[in-house]
Amino acid sequence: MKPWWQRLLGYAPKEAWGLGAVGTLTLLSVAIETLKPWPMKLLVDNVLEGKGMTGEVDALLERISGDAPTAQVGLLALATVLLAVASNLLGAVQRYVQTLVGGRIHYRLAEDVFAQLQQLSLSFHARSQAGDLMRRVMSDSGCVKDLILSVCLPAITALLSLVAMFGVMWALSPMLALLALVAAVPLVWLMHWLSGRMSDTVYVQQQMEGQLNAVAEQSLGALPLVQAFGRERRERERFRKVSRQTLGAYLSALAPQLQFRIGVGAVMATATAALLTLGGLRVMEGELTIGTLLVSLSYLASLYAPLETLAYLSVSYAGAAAGARRVLEVLDATDKVSDKPDAIELPKDGQRGTVRLESVCFGYEPGHPVLKDVTLEVRPGEMVALVGATGSGKTTLAMLISRFYDTWQGQVLVNGVDVRTVKLASLRAEIALVPQEPFLLPLSVADNIAYGRPDASWAEIEAAAKAANAHEFIERMPQGYDTVLGERGVTLSGGQRQRLSIARALLKDAPILILDEPTSALDNETERSVMDALHHLMKGRTTLMIAHRPTTIQRADREVVLNGGVLCGFDWGKNRSTLKFGP
Repeated sequence: MKPWWQRLLGYAPKEAWGLGAVGTLTLLSVAIETLKPWPMKLLVDNVLEGKGMTGEVDALLERISGDAPTAQVGLLALATVLLAVASNLLGAVQRYVQTLVGGRIHYRLAEDVFAQLQQLSLSFHARSQAGDLMRRVMSDSGCVKDLILSVCLPAITALLSLVAMFGVMWALSPMLALLALVAAVPLVWLMHWLSGRMSDTVYVQQQMEGQLNAVAEQSLGALPLVQAFGRERRERERFRKVSRQTLGAYLSALAPQLQFRIGVGAVMATATAALLTLGGLRVMEGELTIGTLLVSLSYLASLYAPLETLAYLSVSYAGAAAGARRVLEVLDATDKVSDKPDAIELPKDGQRGTVRLESVCFGYEPGHPVLKDVTLEVRPGEMVALVGATGSGKTTLAMLISRFYDTWQGQVLVNGVDVRTVKLASLRAEIALVPQEPFLLPLSVADNIAYGRPDASWAEIEAAAKAANAHEFIERMPQGYDTVLGERGVTLSGGQRQRLSIARALLKDAPILILDEPTSALDNETERSVMDALHHLMKGRTTLMIAHRPTTIQRADREVVLNGGVLCGFDWGKNRSTLKFGP
């Protein structure tokens, strides 16, 4: 497998135009930074000391300003201002383009991570913390931007600056240039000594920040429960504990960075003192001009800026590497249910509406099966009630039909075809699901109902709501069907949320219905009206009804009993009083 940095750099060609613009601006910036000290040199050596202008550039300045020293001083001052303005202007444009390109690269990777998370199985998400996964999508995916714009681009810029400035320093004084070059050796040693520690500590820091996000998301997501049981202090203590651990990880990551900064400062100060001493002696001996010494000192400061940038690349590289490890853990995860390369469209003729499980075994943890050798057939248009004690595997069985999981053994067939051989989109288009816990999004009521059929007409949305006995309470809402619901539908009662979930499934109009306790949150009167509507809508459709309440399964054609993951009984008649749970 390719190294992480090479995989991330694969996003660069998609922004070639922007990176090319940044590169051009970088070259211009390096050129301007190289020219900045020269007005000062010309002022000191050629104007203040009265040596006059020599050379092609000096001759050009003399032709423009004449022989008057005052005019030459003004022209050099103007050149200093123009170089500073051009440098700032180029810097602003470069920062804007970098931000644009960096944002596009960042969010392109974030989209890929988000898409991967959507494909990963429910088992993966059950083992993960939502807050931590959110951080990987929104924050850690910035590693690709950091790698390109905080590591690669600064490295190129710094190297170009070093070459240009070192070349000028060599032309001015080879001895001072060699002195500056020798002083770079300790920086390389510092980089090698501290880079590994910085990478490891930054990774731990980001892991702890992800855990802190997860704790906050868990507590806020369960706020009614926390307040109902008076557990606010416990949750605060839990958050405080993790936040202190996160702070400790941050300080551990900061320590080697501070050590590096101190080392860099010491090396730079020593090199500056050495150059000032040797250069001053050579000026007194007449081997250097004052202007040349000032330019060399200016270049030394500018020279060590790119050297410091190169040195601190290890910090940026460590941050990018830590984020990349967390992002690639998601992108490389294989725990997902996906289409096979030769997957086909689910046939919609012949046995359409048939659901069959053949010797199915499945569990969430190795060695602990939830379903054991289950064989069951639901014929087209038949309503089968799946009953059994809590934890007997009823919901798990329903999830296998929609292929949220793949079986350990046996087959699940829909329309006579193994669900593992068909495209997921075509399979799930044939199934409408009403889960036990209704999921609603912070969208309008109409958008929630039409979530499975966004092209549905307004009349179809209203018809589905009426069939689910939801139309009346929707009409009483402030904006009716345009009312935007709160997060997870918290502004609605449990019964109202369930009825909207039923309306959504009814609007999909799929030939197979899976109803997981569809009336568990409804009162008796509402339950009767919803069941009447469901009874008419289930005609001609295959329906698997998971239920505990006897009133919910009265109209079932057949009842199937699950006990401990084993299919242990049938009730083919209408006498529900004889139904038993167990062999």
